[in-house]
Amino acid sequence: MTKANPSSNQKIFFQNKLAVAGMLLILFTSLVAVLGYLITPDGTPQANDMLVQLGLKKPGASFTILRIKKQGQTDTVNVIGKMLFGQPSPWRNVPITHYRFNKDSIYIREYIGDEDVAAETAYNIYKISGKRSIAANPSTQDTKKEVVKEASPLAVQKKITDQQIIKKTFWLGTDIYGRDMLSRLIIGARISLAVGFVSVLISLIVGVAVGSAAGYFGGKTDEFLSWLMNVLWALPALLLVIAISFALGKGLWQIFVAVGLSMWVEVGRLVRGQVIALKQVEFIEAARALGFGHYRIVRHHILPNITGPILVLAASNFASAILLEAGLSFLGYGAQPPTPTWGAMIKEHYGYIVIDSAYLAILPGLAIMLIVYAFNVVTIGLRDAFDVKSQNTRV
Repeated sequence: MTKANPSSNQKIFFQNKLAVAGMLLILFTSLVAVLGYLITPDGTPQANDMLVQLGLKKPGASFTILRIKKQGQTDTVNVIGKMLFGQPSPWRNVPITHYRFNKDSIYIREYIGDEDVAAETAYNIYKISGKRSIAANPSTQDTKKEVVKEASPLAVQKKITDQQIIKKTFWLGTDIYGRDMLSRLIIGARISLAVGFVSVLISLIVGVAVGSAAGYFGGKTDEFLSWLMNVLWALPALLLVIAISFALGKGLWQIFVAVGLSMWVEVGRLVRGQVIALKQVEFIEAARALGFGHYRIVRHHILPNITGPILVLAASNFASAILLEAGLSFLGYGAQPPTPTWGAMIKEHYGYIVIDSAYLAILPGLAIMLIVYAFNVVTIGLRDAFDVKSQNTRV
């Protein structure tokens, strides 16, 4: 059997400008998701730095923040650890409207609202900066000179002004808990793409194995596996995922498994049909005549010739997995708070659609719409490139 020319397939795909644009959007979103905490304004784990005073602030809002050193030692992680899990902050952030120094104290007015003015609160500059004071009682005269030079009030005041009083802009505003929306959207992209990738991988492994066995061996094996696929096919995908989630419990890895196990049927049905069509052709008969085993025939002679349809379905299932994860999170069965997911962000803020903070639900909804649309147009591009006929899918 003659295989399609890969370069010809690529040429057809790249002639579809909409599909290429969708692929670029997916690649950009994937890059942002991989970098994660390295590029988020809030680099704390789960982007969960709450500033309750700043809840529901509009996109572009800027505030002056005083960073106060937390007591105790904060573990510092390397670049890879920060990229994957975030860096716990050694600072407690306090929004302020005014500050002034007086000797070894800083007097601030905390931000409590646009129309309210808070009373002044005093903090010891050595305490909030984590520096040792002059009264540190060093053991030697040389050490005393060094400490006095390092911890003089003017030096500490300058350090606080330069490093601990910062201007922070929330480019996409804040949620109801005062968390940075941009940071949570970026980390939410990681969750959605991770669920899509792992779920599609699970569905491909199970679906290809079951579909190949049913199509190649036929007989009783095909009857039983086809019956199983038809039963699962009759169940609505979301209900099936919820049922599996109930059995496995709530959590992120449970969502990976639940969504993956709900989508393998489409892959299995597709592979079964393709294998049935190919197993009687001449080059497969020749392989059998040469004494090749069943596994070798399926692995090396049948599956490489049905890669195109499988890739098309995988791209389509990726979009379906993202929608299923968003639906589960919206219903409360997905990743649990404070893990940021796009579906959970819509759930937390959908009540604000009717007031002047509709963007809180629109932004994650728009992110879901764009990434799902990108995968759909890529699916169309792949279908045209591999000349695959449209497949019926569940609603």
